[in-house]
Amino acid sequence: MKRKKTCLIAGGAGFVGSNLSDALLAGGFEVICVDNFRTGRTTNIDHLKREPRFSFIEADIIEALPASLGRRRVDWVFNLACAASPPHYQSDPEHTLLTSVIGTRNLLSYAEQARARFLLASTSEIYGDPQVHPQTESYWGYVNPTGPRACYDEGKRAAETLVFDYGRAERGEVRVARIFNTYGPRMRADDGRVVSNVVTQALAGDDITIYGAGTQTRSFCYVGDLVEGLIRLMEYDGSYGGAVNLGNPVEMTIHELVER
Repeated sequence: MKRKKTCLIAGGAGFVGSNLSDALLAGGFEVICVDNFRTGRTTNIDHLKREPRFSFIEADIIEALPASLGRRRVDWVFNLACAASPPHYQSDPEHTLLTSVIGTRNLLSYAEQARARFLLASTSEIYGDPQVHPQTESYWGYVNPTGPRACYDEGKRAAETLVFDYGRAERGEVRVARIFNTYGPRMRADDGRVVSNVVTQALAGDDITIYGAGTQTRSFCYVGDLVEGLIRLMEYDGSYGGAVNLGNPVEMTIHELVER
């Protein structure tokens, strides 16, 4: 019988990571979840702890990875470990930056030793304040490298550089997914992004806050669709030459979002 793959998910107790864990386990994979619970939550994975193909390691990927990982055969490494909402990543900008850079380097080294395929969860924020809509993967962005958001944006840009340098040096099979706005089960009410803000205010019966004229546009992708994209990207065995945008290609205004 063919052995099912084992996947390591850094940031596996977060919003996207826990949904990815669900999908991989449902597909028969074994899952090793690594998280430090800075923004991930134990309630996101409590239902998985009874699953024999699921294991959890509490660790911070900035530090040396636990020795126990070296004894596990791992086929895929997903790096989803980084605070992704402005209130969270701006609360400790140094840790945010180091998670993207040092954490990615540590996981790349681990993947190289394990001969595992590696995927970095990057972000549409690497495009900065884009002057082009929609953004294709060939767009280099319009960025502020020293602003208050730079710890996240520039950290992810640096992480992408590391990943592709590993790939060019033939040190491993690598992928980069640039994730756009995502919503769905287990998103945090306090993440400071528009969908969670609108839903939280609506459930509380409060007036919906709209900044500016409400004509600014965003695209919103359901987390289940995003997870399917991450798995397909990791499964793909063909030639792989650059980052891949993952998100909903259809944009709507903030006014349209609120009306829905």
